[in-house]
Amino acid sequence: MDQLQAMRVFTRIVELGSFTRAADDLSLPRATLTHTIKRLEARLGSHLLQRTTRSVHPTRDGEVYYGHCVRLLTDLDEVEANFREAAVQPKGRIRVDMPGTMARHLVVPSLPAFFARYPQVELDLGTSDRFVDLVQEGVDCVLRSGELRDSSMIGRRVATLEQVTVASAGYVKKHGMPETLAALSEGHLAVNWASPNTRRSTPLDFMVGRKLREVTMPSLVTVNGVEAYLACCEAGLGIAQFPRYRIGAALARGELRELLPAYPPPVLPVNVVYLRQRQQPLRLRVFIDWLAEVMKNAPL
Repeated sequence: MDQLQAMRVFTRIVELGSFTRAADDLSLPRATLTHTIKRLEARLGSHLLQRTTRSVHPTRDGEVYYGHCVRLLTDLDEVEANFREAAVQPKGRIRVDMPGTMARHLVVPSLPAFFARYPQVELDLGTSDRFVDLVQEGVDCVLRSGELRDSSMIGRRVATLEQVTVASAGYVKKHGMPETLAALSEGHLAVNWASPNTRRSTPLDFMVGRKLREVTMPSLVTVNGVEAYLACCEAGLGIAQFPRYRIGAALARGELRELLPAYPPPVLPVNVVYLRQRQQPLRLRVFIDWLAEVMKNAPL
């Protein structure tokens, strides 16, 4: 058991690149991790970790040993899980991240039903629009819109969101209602959206038949947060694009006006993204299934 614990300690230090973060993640004193690694290196007769002032990296021997550890621990966890999880209810903590808008409008209102079904599961819910490193941050899964690009992850599509192009009633009164895409270049403004990760602004997207048309427009303001994006649009600062569910009520009240309905933005896929692993914890499997159920039944 000491050797298995040492292997788990070593793999977590490598994955997090820090003794301190690994100690926090494993809920162990940092001194325990240092002592464990010293004993492990002495037993193997090899130097496994190279420390710098800012991070910890595996040596060449450490990389080889890390690969063996991951395979052995995965196999062991799978064997134990197959016996244990078949006879118990899902329980334990799940770390999840999703956009705040989806959390507020789609997921959180349904959480009481989830906890009624799985009372032994605890949820650590983060809300952000930024890229989340599941390994480095110890997150079990994320709910994200857009196409999945990282092949090391698994994405389960749970919804496609209809999108609309809108502006405030005040903006339309001042600038007029564009009837064609060409009219967007005639004195119109956009609220520019910049990626929280790259900080690069993205154009507005329109479907012309089956072809995607990108339109870059001048802007007075650029934002990288969903709430600020909506607030700027509501304030009349420019044209913006949103999933319809997010601004449906404002459209119904007439506070926002839909523009260019003949050229809608492309639909937006929504995926639950998680790490490739041979054996998922039961608590994570049931949560992902529940998320898919919630999104399927949501008025999107």
